[in-house]
Amino acid sequence: SSVLSSIMGLSSIKRKQAKTFNVRIVTMDAELEFSCQLKWKGKDLFELVCRKLGLRESWFFGLRYDVKDTIAWLKMDKRVMDHDVPKDEPIVFHFLAKFYPENAEEELVQDITQHLLFLQVKKKILEEEIYCPPEASVLLASYAVHAKYGDYDPNVHKPGFLSQEELLPKRVINLFQMTTEMWEERITICYAEHRGRTRDEAEMEYLKIAQDLEMYGVNYFSIRNKKGTDLLLGVDALGLHIYEPENKLTPKISFPWNEIRNISYSDKEFAIKPLDKKADMFKFNPSKLKVNKLILQLCIGNHDLFMRRRRVDSLEVQQMKSQAREEKARKQMERQTLEREKRLREEAERARDELERRLMQVQDEAQMANEALLRSEETADLLAEKAQIAEEEAKLLAQKAAEAEQEIHRIKVTAIRTEEEKRMMEQKMLEAEMLALKMAEESERRAKEADQLKQDLQEARESERRAKNKLLEITSKSANSPAPLSANALPPDGTNFNFSTENLSYDFKDTDMKRLSMEIEKEKVEYMEKSKHLQEQLNELKTEIESLKLRERETPLDILHNENAEKGTSKQSNFKKLTLQSTKSRVAFFQEL
Repeated sequence: SSVLSSIMGLSSIKRKQAKTFNVRIVTMDAELEFSCQLKWKGKDLFELVCRKLGLRESWFFGLRYDVKDTIAWLKMDKRVMDHDVPKDEPIVFHFLAKFYPENAEEELVQDITQHLLFLQVKKKILEEEIYCPPEASVLLASYAVHAKYGDYDPNVHKPGFLSQEELLPKRVINLFQMTTEMWEERITICYAEHRGRTRDEAEMEYLKIAQDLEMYGVNYFSIRNKKGTDLLLGVDALGLHIYEPENKLTPKISFPWNEIRNISYSDKEFAIKPLDKKADMFKFNPSKLKVNKLILQLCIGNHDLFMRRRRVDSLEVQQMKSQAREEKARKQMERQTLEREKRLREEAERARDELERRLMQVQDEAQMANEALLRSEETADLLAEKAQIAEEEAKLLAQKAAEAEQEIHRIKVTAIRTEEEKRMMEQKMLEAEMLALKMAEESERRAKEADQLKQDLQEARESERRAKNKLLEITSKSANSPAPLSANALPPDGTNFNFSTENLSYDFKDTDMKRLSMEIEKEKVEYMEKSKHLQEQLNELKTEIESLKLRERETPLDILHNENAEKGTSKQSNFKKLTLQSTKSRVAFFQEL
């Protein structure tokens, strides 16, 4: 026992000596480790993480930890080590979005906020914590690809480049008779259509589609009403929703936050007090006692954000939005500058290619002209040589003709004495005359041929002169053309709340029901207009893949979604329909379920 006492004493001394503890913070895309002081509260650790991440929109986030078979969030005003956290170090906390925006595009200011929410929602969709129909899954996948790879480039993003990516929920892949290649082709077609968007814009388009999914941002809890009926309570940015256990898509009843005055729980029972004084308070019992505080936390946080959205932004938020606008404008200007430089570079390259093409053409024409000139010169030389030979032949023939004339004359002068000699002489004279006539004709023909050759020579020299002029013209033209551009010539490219241990209650103040109802109605109309184009796009995708669906593999949620689609029921239209009824009738309906 003395040994045991000494060991326990030693442990106690060690605990007293240790003034710090280690934590590991797991975000959606990184892990951080910190050494914390024992006296630190949840707020101290949370703010340290936010500073490290450069995150200012901290109201959406929290530090989550696992407790046996459930989860819990670190309380800001409670010491970290006083929570029911695992005592093994490093203590693991998950930095996650605890509350979701109603409208991501209007509410999210910082890129880091958007990026972390995008990664979290994408993970929930792929792991099927949020139901997503097949056609929306394909469109979301295309935006996720764009967020990762940037603009589509067919020379870089060749078939197979998505083979290692997890892009679709397994339920969707299993539902259709389509190969991996077919899915990739379909996603790539959509991806190519997003050309010109930045990665941040692709993430925002993803969130804008995801926020219309029925299970987006909803925390579900098993409850029972006063009659003991098993139901589901859904808590989200818009209010409280009551579901049947097998249908997480379509709530049976909804209570917007602007209709609720007070939420409290005592022991095992939750009580909701509506703002409408005619309506009764309605109560329910969560199936697990451990989740009571979590439900209340989520209600308070979501109600606070619901009211904040409908008030003038705080000075801090106004400053953040102003900085974000300036940053966005700066990025837009940089993008435009880069695009302009890229366009100018492409134009310069096209101009250079055109000049190079024209230069090649001029060079080809010059070469052809040179060859024609050489041929002309050769022809002229040949014709001159032939003319000279013909002229000499004509002279020689003329000389022979003259000699023949002289011979005739000599024969005539010479007296032929005998008849035989006379006859022979006559025959010779006849032959000589025939020869002389032939020689004269040949001489005349040769003279004509010489004249023709002289004429041909004159034409050849004229052709040579024209070829020289053509070459001179081409040479002067290329000299006056602008030189092709060189590479160097291209243009440079939480409100603090105090609760008693046994009972917790929270009053929702500053609730102007009429004003908020009008604002909500206006937001719904604007939403319907914006979603029209998206719905057309989703319907087109659905039509393209519908024929390959294996209906026997449809899950209960697939069937429920299809039924809603056939009725034209969406998340927004159903919420509008449910809230048209009076609060009193909805409370009564809940009690009778």
